[in-house]
Amino acid sequence: MSDALRRSDFDRIATYVYRECGIRLPPVKITMIEGRLRRRVRANGHSSLGDYCGWLFDGDNLATEREHLLNAVTTNKTDFFREPKHFDYLVGTALPAMRDAGIGRLRVWSAACSTGAEPYTLAMLLDAFAQDRQGPDYGILATDLDSEVLRTARRGVYPAAMLDPVPAGLRARYAMRANDPKRGEMRIAANLRAAIGFAQMNLMDERYPVGDPMDIIFCRNVLIYFDKPTQERVVRRLTECLRPGGLLFLGHSESIAGFDLPLKPVANTVFARV
Repeated sequence: MSDALRRSDFDRIATYVYRECGIRLPPVKITMIEGRLRRRVRANGHSSLGDYCGWLFDGDNLATEREHLLNAVTTNKTDFFREPKHFDYLVGTALPAMRDAGIGRLRVWSAACSTGAEPYTLAMLLDAFAQDRQGPDYGILATDLDSEVLRTARRGVYPAAMLDPVPAGLRARYAMRANDPKRGEMRIAANLRAAIGFAQMNLMDERYPVGDPMDIIFCRNVLIYFDKPTQERVVRRLTECLRPGGLLFLGHSESIAGFDLPLKPVANTVFARV
């Protein structure tokens, strides 16, 4: 298929995506979006991107296609133990302090969890701390807008090479080789999978229905896709979900400078609610 995405169609898609999930799609992304939408062109039986876009914006088709469209345009970069200094701080400072404060059970949220590498990384560390250092029990909520990546996350099966960043001791403890070695896959241990609840959530929603206040929230490398006003709204809503003293972890390239929020820095891109 050699047809290109017309700029007018790209602009309509970009406007819709921004309204629905806050993600900015500048014109330099047009080639990337073309590639991602071709699968939807085939899946819907259309002959071209132009044909697909004409159908997309006709009648109620956009509402029907919404989930697939947003799944196609969202970025799902993730790794186990990504930005490891955050996990060093978690295990070396945050978890001992929470244990010593008498917290019996931690509520942890991995927002924009993609295919699950972040919440499973957290589960490994929290479980090992609970077992080896008399740490608190824990439960993890992991959310994402993309329903396809959530299906992958719930399975907890990954290419073996993807788990290379996991320390050998934790990998041996919490990941199992697939029965068929030719597949080159590993599966996260059942007790960790059971400790995580995966759910679809849009960070553009007016409120985040996460239940009781969280002790720890990871929302990393997501704000970079939003403009400043959207970033501030999202961080404000995340902060409202934290208990006083709870911790918010953002990506190392993200900043809340200039935001009027009840947060104080405690480490590099780690903030405590005050």
